[in-house]
Amino acid sequence: MRSSRSSAEGASNGALRAFKSARDTTSIEPFDDVREPGAGEQTAATPRVNGGNNAISGDANAAEDAQRNAAHDSTRDSTLDTAHEPLSPDDPLAPLPFNPYKGNRGLTRAWHAMKNSLAGFRVAIREESAFRQELTLAAILIPCGLVVPVDPVSRVLLLGSVLLVLIVELLNSSVEAAIDRISLERHELSRRAKDLGSAAVMVALGMCLMTWGVIVGPLVVGWIRAWL
Repeated sequence: MRSSRSSAEGASNGALRAFKSARDTTSIEPFDDVREPGAGEQTAATPRVNGGNNAISGDANAAEDAQRNAAHDSTRDSTLDTAHEPLSPDDPLAPLPFNPYKGNRGLTRAWHAMKNSLAGFRVAIREESAFRQELTLAAILIPCGLVVPVDPVSRVLLLGSVLLVLIVELLNSSVEAAIDRISLERHELSRRAKDLGSAAVMVALGMCLMTWGVIVGPLVVGWIRAWL
């Protein structure tokens, strides 16, 4: 009697263990990784020997792809850094530094510009002897150009040639002042810049002389002949 009971209990225990193992097996999803920890890393780290040449070539291709992607990422990052890099002060596209003297607008700007222009005339008259001489010549020629009997276009040419001499002389004086502001020592480039400005003044004087000689010269010759 006791042996039959023990055999029945053993059979029931065996059926229970079989049911539990079956339930555990069915609870595992098809895509669950049931390998032991570290097995995947070891397999990925060591090349498969049984796969032959195909496995080794596949690993080599994967390594090349990884290197190519890394190089592409580094190139893209460097390109982005270059694109967002601030412009240097020597770059012509760089923004100009803030000038507090450029903040005036409208009539205020015109008023300050007129005051600065008059200050420039005062400085040129006081400091530049060449400008004083040319201004004296202009004081004689401009009234003559206004009263001489010529057509309006010729009159504009006469007056414009005189004013052109004054304009070029002012520019030459500004160049000389800028060079002296940089340095007062003798330098080949400083001498060249001043000589070029002086040459520009000489060209303007030659143009003024030619204009007056072509337009007013025949009139003066006719007046002399009529007087004699």
